[in-house]
Amino acid sequence: MGLGNGTMDKRVLISKRKIQTKVKDLARQISSDYAGKEPILIGILNGVVFFFADLVMALTIPSRIDFIRASSYGSSKDSSGAIKLVKDVEIPVRGQDVIVVEDIVDTGLTLSYLVKDLKRRKPASVKICALIDKAERREKEVAIDYCGFRVQEGFLVGYGLDYAEQFRYLPDICVIE
Repeated sequence: MGLGNGTMDKRVLISKRKIQTKVKDLARQISSDYAGKEPILIGILNGVVFFFADLVMALTIPSRIDFIRASSYGSSKDSSGAIKLVKDVEIPVRGQDVIVVEDIVDTGLTLSYLVKDLKRRKPASVKICALIDKAERREKEVAIDYCGFRVQEGFLVGYGLDYAEQFRYLPDICVIE
């Protein structure tokens, strides 16, 4: 189980093709729901970058983008439970429709914290778009409005998801075995 050289055993769970199809489906739904509007999409760094870029480019409506960086993970497979806000949004969200875009929702701690913080700023609405919902690990309930895939178990890497900053570059979503 070598980590430093990227040789950890992993198997493909969701192929690049399936990911791209799902991203387009999510973009169609968001574009339909926000027709005539210009939502602000806020990506949660770092893992969301690939999904976020693909999603925004697949939208057929105008949107504004920003990023927030928060983490509840250290270098392990388990959540530390403590939320650390590293970068805040810069676009004012008051009175605006906001869509928070996340790569994976597992414990719900980070997302719950960020949504509560954003709602404090009085946006018109806040919705959540997540590529992966891993509800079996949920500690804080969060309502995912746009969900790509529901995954029951396994530690996932690839398409932006990482293990100790490794494997983000993989085009497929894989399970570490």
